[in-house]
Amino acid sequence: MSTKLTLSLDQEAIAIAKKIAKKRNTSLSKMVEEYFYKLMNKKEAEKMELHPDITSMIGRFEIDDDRDYKTILGEVRMKKHLKE
Repeated sequence: MSTKLTLSLDQEAIAIAKKIAKKRNTSLSKMVEEYFYKLMNKKEAEKMELHPDITSMIGRFEIDDDRDYKTILGEVRMKKHLKE
């Protein structure tokens, strides 16, 4: 059963979202729905234990950039979609 949801977003974010939806041949509603399902699955995945070989690697690598990967990924995606 579908229920209507109203969101307030920045105009630029809406324009980008519309471009992405059009490129993927889907609707904004479907994209938002899929995003929430992915978040739910991510939360469940975070509860899983990591293999000891993986946990032993945590903290071994240094990155010169103070930004986290989500920030960097967001910037790259914004640049990509603003060019189109």
